[in-house]
Amino acid sequence: MSAPKGCRSNLDPRYYRLCDLAEGWGIALETLAAVGAVATVAFMFSLLILICKVQDSNRRKVLPTQFLFLLGVLGVFGLTFAFIIKLDGATGPTRFFLFGVLFAVCFSCLLAHAVDLIKLVRGRKPLSWLVILSLAVGFSLVQDIIAIEYLVLTMNRTNVDVFSELPAPRRNEDFVMLLIYVLLLMALTFLASLFVFCGSFSGWKRHGAHICLTSFVSIAIWVAWIILLLISDLGPEWDDTILCTALVANGWAFLVFYVFPEFLLLPRQRSPTDYPVEDAFCKPQLMKQSYGVENRAYSQEEITQGLETGNTLYAPYSTHFQLQNRSPPKDFSIPRAQAPASPYNDYEGRKTDS
Repeated sequence: MSAPKGCRSNLDPRYYRLCDLAEGWGIALETLAAVGAVATVAFMFSLLILICKVQDSNRRKVLPTQFLFLLGVLGVFGLTFAFIIKLDGATGPTRFFLFGVLFAVCFSCLLAHAVDLIKLVRGRKPLSWLVILSLAVGFSLVQDIIAIEYLVLTMNRTNVDVFSELPAPRRNEDFVMLLIYVLLLMALTFLASLFVFCGSFSGWKRHGAHICLTSFVSIAIWVAWIILLLISDLGPEWDDTILCTALVANGWAFLVFYVFPEFLLLPRQRSPTDYPVEDAFCKPQLMKQSYGVENRAYSQEEITQGLETGNTLYAPYSTHFQLQNRSPPKDFSIPRAQAPASPYNDYEGRKTDS
């Protein structure tokens, strides 16, 4: 068999799609995948440089998880070449194992970031960088276990080339069934990103919008390629083209809708409006006496009544020991008894002339 136009004559037939000019989809997809891989590596180096320039500590805590996310995106672009190369005993296990594992890593990182944003947008204490990274790794390990179990059970069959020898409908069904947990991660990520919009600190909602848009576009891509792979009558010769297109499209969706917007937010200064006031518990509150000698100066009821009746002696956002106009002092002294004047005070003991 002669090599197709664009390929060397001594090239292994498995790699013909990488250079065959008659099948341009292979060349186009590998070009997009290579550009995406280079862009991902550039983002990874930029992330290492920006670590020292991130002023917001809570944004800095997510950087290890985002670096893991970039590793997953780099793997997605690299896996595209395994689907361009012809399916055989070497590329089959790679496809079935890495497809779900790499996407599980990506969506686990997005889910862990969304969980941290849910706490930040409500003014609660955020997660540490170790907890966020542990959540991402823990979520992705489940898919690793599922993929390993499937490969062990499948490779125990007599023929090593079992992946290429399986009928195309059966192989596609197994491939989709192996990714059920990844579909669950996608749905959880989308739902968690919606909860980010329910908080009162709006500065974090933009991060939630990036996750929400990325997960929504990813769900649309996955629904499209699953329908084309299982339901359509395109034929098995289009299976690799569909899966390659899904990999490249989803990889670029990660870069455009999540990575690039997040990099624009990293150098921004910390905004005080994104956090609750640290001394909020020191603010004066309306007090009410519950026991002891009755002193109505601290009564919340009288403060409320004073506001309703127009009494302006109470000023909000100030102490409750207000200066008040004092009424004139009242005389509470006890009157003393005094003797009446005697009629004989002017009597000198002499007679007056008649």
